[in-house]
Amino acid sequence: MSDAALQDALRTEALRAELVQFDQLHLIRYWDSLSEPEKQTLQEQIRHIDFGLMHRLAVGADDAPDWACLAAKAEPPPAIRLQDEAEGDRCNAAHQAGEEALRSKRVAMILAAGGQGTRLGFDHPKGLFPIAPLSGRTLFEMHVDRLRAVGKRYDVKIPLLVMTSPATDMETRHYFLRNRNFGLSPEELTIFCQGSMPAVDAVTGKILLAAKGEIALSPDGHGGLLAALGKHGLLNNAAHQGIDYFFYAQVDNPMVPAADAALLGYHILARSEMTTQVVQKRFALEKVGNVVAIDGKVQIIEYSDLPAKFAEQTHADGSLKLWAGNIAVHIFDVGFLRRVSQHAGALPFHRAHKPVSCLDPSGKMIQPSGANAIKFERFIFDLLPLAERAIVVEGDPREVFAPVKNADGAATDTPSATQAALIALHSEWLKSAGCTIAPSVKVEIHPAWALDATEVQVKINKPLTILGDTYFA
Repeated sequence: MSDAALQDALRTEALRAELVQFDQLHLIRYWDSLSEPEKQTLQEQIRHIDFGLMHRLAVGADDAPDWACLAAKAEPPPAIRLQDEAEGDRCNAAHQAGEEALRSKRVAMILAAGGQGTRLGFDHPKGLFPIAPLSGRTLFEMHVDRLRAVGKRYDVKIPLLVMTSPATDMETRHYFLRNRNFGLSPEELTIFCQGSMPAVDAVTGKILLAAKGEIALSPDGHGGLLAALGKHGLLNNAAHQGIDYFFYAQVDNPMVPAADAALLGYHILARSEMTTQVVQKRFALEKVGNVVAIDGKVQIIEYSDLPAKFAEQTHADGSLKLWAGNIAVHIFDVGFLRRVSQHAGALPFHRAHKPVSCLDPSGKMIQPSGANAIKFERFIFDLLPLAERAIVVEGDPREVFAPVKNADGAATDTPSATQAALIALHSEWLKSAGCTIAPSVKVEIHPAWALDATEVQVKINKPLTILGDTYFA
């Protein structure tokens, strides 16, 4: 036997010994037919799997929450409501505190961008999807433009950390490189990749193969942020740079008020470790996380985990009891993230039954028509009950929330709906400055021209009548 053959035999035996313990020997069923690079890839994937954890998850032996029990105890969260924000002194104090944090370079932004545009019929990272109604700017561009405008207002450079997934990482990096980071310096932009979890067969609990030499992997959820920040040294970097607060958002919502001073200020004044912006739910079963209080702790029950009978509870006036919808906008204290990152099991796993293309036992690729697999994800909002203090701040959905998730023709969250929301917001800014806009006219305002309604009023010296589609840039 040659040295190479001997080494391969020893490697195979070591893999066999490890896999047989957890009844996952099928992962090397096609080993002998693989090329050396394919063997190395598969071996590396196997090396990164915690088989003990996968076994516990597959058999349901982990400490998964009893969501029905928790939902029965859920109350509306203590919140700063929109009517409360109208109180001038409180709102002004929040603005001032947030502005001071921005000017003193204590704020960075995290943009979660691990998703692909599959539901949009867009075979690329979702951040590359063109969404601006007139300019055609992409989701990535809109977030970067907003962040740079905020930085210009406060004469600072606000670091942007973009979290990708294995499926979106390379194309995202190439996209930013081709576009010269949209004006961000290398010191301002960090792109880092979250981890993955194997998908398992919904019946047998066995890990699925995507190919003879490849395990079926999927991103570990936006909760993978915690591990990814630690793995890439970004929490330590933030501490060394004097950054105290991370403003977190997801790429599919172009209306996120990135690094919003008031939201930062409410967080700071309350000495909150984690602050969540919410909107009032449009209807009981809306597919957003439900922000609630349970035993005095703020937390989120995902729409898929909340039984309908609890979601549909109302007050005497007919308003929803559990009214607060999560829009995936959070502020984290860096010190809080550093503390909880020391505990590997800080975040529970959530199970999602999904269709996953995989090899059957004969080696034939199958494209399931229904959910054949379980994917495991962590959600970043599960950090809320771990915070010593957490607060909730309500935002006006017309100003902060118009995500693009589904292709046109779906009931909600479509490109057309998002563009209409952007046009409506910018129209309102212009009208408040004395402009008249002809019916059906589209307007779009680039943040470099005006960041908000106040800046629009400064730009508009005299009332204008806008008769045709207009891009203010």
